[in-house]
Amino acid sequence: MLRRHLVIALSAGSLALPMTVLAQTYPERPIKILQGFAPGGNADAIARSVSQEMIKGLGQSMVVEAQAGAGGTIAATTVSKAKPDGYTLLLATGGHAVAGALYNNLAYRTVQDFEMVSTITYFPFLIVVPTNSKFANLSALLATAKANPEQITYGTAGIGSTHHLAGELLASMSKTQLLHVPYKGDSGSLTALLAGDIPMIIAPPTAVMANIKAGKLRAIATTGPQRWPGLPEVPTVAEQGVAAYDVRSWAGLMAPAGTPRPVIDRLNAELQKALLVPGVKTRLEDMGGEVRGSTPEDMKTMVAGQTQKWIQIVNEAKIPKQ
Repeated sequence: MLRRHLVIALSAGSLALPMTVLAQTYPERPIKILQGFAPGGNADAIARSVSQEMIKGLGQSMVVEAQAGAGGTIAATTVSKAKPDGYTLLLATGGHAVAGALYNNLAYRTVQDFEMVSTITYFPFLIVVPTNSKFANLSALLATAKANPEQITYGTAGIGSTHHLAGELLASMSKTQLLHVPYKGDSGSLTALLAGDIPMIIAPPTAVMANIKAGKLRAIATTGPQRWPGLPEVPTVAEQGVAAYDVRSWAGLMAPAGTPRPVIDRLNAELQKALLVPGVKTRLEDMGGEVRGSTPEDMKTMVAGQTQKWIQIVNEAKIPKQ
């Protein structure tokens, strides 16, 4: 009996030892962060902002790579199937939860196939028109849309993005018919808006603020429950006749399911430190976000809750599934 207990104890110790060594040695080579939208967009900028600071503590480089398309699901698929060793990560956005509600046949499960590291930021979207648009506000645009079904188009970063669902929900709650025009990332929809190809876009503040400040574009609504501090004069969607409308996105870091907890803890610790650096915090806030880190457990609860929220919205609004 004593020998049996000794064998069990030694076995437990041998299992714990690799975890301890891993915590001490990780990372030993560069880390890749995949994001699912076009280079230069909101997700890309967030990933680069935090990774540039995290490398100081990790002692290894972090490479941000875009795998754009299908509302971020291409990048998420790659990461879900990657080796769970902490060297392939996902910069996920609110579109990750949307995908769990909108797509019929995802190659992964939005919660179970990932280890959460931490949230990074939460942010609303802006509904934007050209400065010379005939629509002085969102109420006027929706009135025209109601009188002319599917004649008012709106551009987004792509099918399955949170931007897309924000537009579908707006149409459903305002009882209008808006026509969605997907582009490859925020830069694509922005280019189309500036060219006059579409009358409005839904985009995160970081994608449009430079052109708003330059006088080329005008925000007519923000999608959160309160006015966005960056443009306090711009009313919310709810203030303009669509009561209870509230769409916000988020960004956070994930790893493949099965990634060892010491690795997750190391990444979480370095990310929390990065979010406290004034320069990083300012950059993220300038993108329109509320900087907010989390524990892995809290992020998992949030992603699961957001997925269920969007499933309910998609079903109740009868939004076509992809």
